Parts: sequence; structure tokens; C-alpha cells
Amino acid sequence: MKKFFRVFWISLLVILFIGTMGLLWVKSRPKVQTYELISPQTRTIENSIIATGKVEPGNEVQIKPQISGIIDAIHYDPGDDIRVGDVIATIKVVPEMSSLNSAEGRLKTAEINYGKALREHRRNEELYGKGILSKEEFETSQTTLDNAKEEVDNSRDALKIITDGVSEKYDHLSNTLVRSTITGKILDIPVEVGNSVIQANTFNDGTTIATVADLGNMLFKGNIDESDVGKVSDGMPVKVKIGALQGMDFDAVLTYISPKSEEVDNVVMFEIEAEIEISDSVMVRAGYSANAEIITEKRDSVMTIEESCVRFSGDTSYVEIFKGMEKKSQLFERKDIKIGMSDGVYVEVLEGMSADDQVKGNLQAGQ
Repeated sequence: MKKFFRVFWISLLVILFIGTMGLLWVKSRPKVQTYELISPQTRTIENSIIATGKVEPGNEVQIKPQISGIIDAIHYDPGDDIRVGDVIATIKVVPEMSSLNSAEGRLKTAEINYGKALREHRRNEELYGKGILSKEEFETSQTTLDNAKEEVDNSRDALKIITDGVSEKYDHLSNTLVRSTITGKILDIPVEVGNSVIQANTFNDGTTIATVADLGNMLFKGNIDESDVGKVSDGMPVKVKIGALQGMDFDAVLTYISPKSEEVDNVVMFEIEAEIEISDSVMVRAGYSANAEIITEKRDSVMTIEESCVRFSGDTSYVEIFKGMEKKSQLFERKDIKIGMSDGVYVEVLEGMSADDQVKGNLQAGQ
């Protein structure tokens, strides 16, 4: 029995030793590495810059009153379409007491002078009819009466302007009627009936009655980093993606690059604008956030290879061309190539490769 156990343990140790040595031998042998084989493809590659910003109307104006007063009526609502000359609101004039008193005094004085001139003219008319007064003196009397009448009319118009905001002579040009200066859509009406408003003048911008914009002419306004501003120029194509309109891209053209920078969160940025092409069937609202992709460089239908396949030796770029198999190993041969534009994933091949070549790529998974 003891002899059996001795033989058993000795045999077990021999087996473990042989197994260990075999495993070490297998692990010590070099593994055959297999690489992916990648062929050049014809594709379009491009480089672009991403800018963030908003979509805003190209023509947006603030409508302000030409006279101070109180809003008496508002004839439109935000979102309504409006044309040039349409009346947005009506203003009720609140006359200033000193101006009103002065205008009333001027009118009374003019009426008194007119009454005096009228009486004198009637007397002169009788004298002229009797041949006592000369024709020249009679015509002078008539001129004095006409001037007095004109002064009455002017004084009455001045009083009406102070009280009503417009004279009878120019009622079609009334400043109390706030009219739109462009054709478009009303974006905002920040006032309500009963609000006091101030006219636009040299010292004051005046109260905004409404904001009107032409939504048929929309612009992308955003910022790009100073490191990218040298890569862009007017006329470059732009792709605009609006966050609120998923799945829709809009073509645009870069129309403006600010000549002066501004700091945004301690980063030097330059403002840009791009004119967007929008069909009539799409409603784009002012203020939508958007991203713009500015295409700075593009190559159409060129031979490309994955950039990870390209190796570099000094100023020379090369790839390793697959030449065949030797037993289980792949054979590769170095071949210098000339490359062009790269988009970070694919690089343009200008010379040195054909469409039938296969180049060494990455190790296959699991190796």
C-alpha cells in the first residue's frame, strides 16, 4: 500500500513538472500578430469651424413716438404681420400747461389784432370808394388785414397741435399715430394702453412702442475664437443647425467678420454673421440658439486613407503595403507617399498609392 502511494505521488510530480515546462515553452514562443488591411477609398473630406450663437433678423427696428403723451389705443398684437405705414398705436396728447397758456394768449392777441385790422380796412374801403384814399394806401390796408388773418390761423393751428398733437392742415401727418417704418412681423409691444411715452429727441431715445422685424431675412450671429479667425473669410459656405428645429440644416453664407475682438469669459472672440437661406414653409423665430459649421477647406471625390495608417520619418510620410503571407505572418513593404489635406480621421493621398493597395492598419482585436 505504501509502495502504491509513493509511485502515485512521484508520477503526479512528474506530470506537473512536464506540464509546467510545456506551458512555459508555449508562452515563450513569439505570437503571430495580425493587422487589419485597409484599402484607400474615394470620398469627400472637409475641415470646419464650429461657432455658437443665435438666429436674429437682419432688419429689426424699434418703433418710437414722435410726440410725448399717453397710449390711447394699440391696434396690433405681437406676432401680427404689418406693412409700412400701418398704425400700430394712437397717442393721446397731454399738453404742458405753460405751453398751452402761451398758445391761448397768442391766439387771443392775434384775434384782437385781426379785429382791429378788419375795422381799419372797412373804413379805408369806404374812403377808397369815395376817392379820398389812394389805391396804394388801400392795398396796404388789405395786406395788413391778410397778415392778421394768417396770424390767427397760425395761432389756432399752434394751439391745436399742443392740445391734439396735430393741426387740421396736416392731420394726415399726425404725430399721434405711431406707424410702422418697415414691413415685417411685430416681435414685441412693451407698452400698454394708459402708459406714458416720451418722444425721441436729441437727448432721449424715446419710449419703444413696438419692435418690428423682417423674418424673411434671418442672420446667424455668433463668435469664433481668435485662433480660427484667420481661417475664415467673407463668402465661405456655412451650415446652420438650429436647436429648436431638430433634423434640419440650413445653408448660409458668411457675410461679416468683426474687425475688432471682444472678451467672452476671458477668451478673445470675434463676432461673425452669416445670411441664412430659409424657405417660406419653415417658421424660424428670432432668438433661436444655433450652431454654425463654417467649412474652411474641402476636397471632393479624392483618394483617402485613414490617417492612423500613415507613418512619418522626418519630413517623409509613408505607409506599409501588404505584400502577402509567409506561413502565418503578414509581409509588409514600406512605400513613401505624398499626402494632402486631413480632416483628423482621413487624409488625402496625392501620390504613391493606387486603389488596389492594402496598407497596414491597427492590430486586430484580441491581440
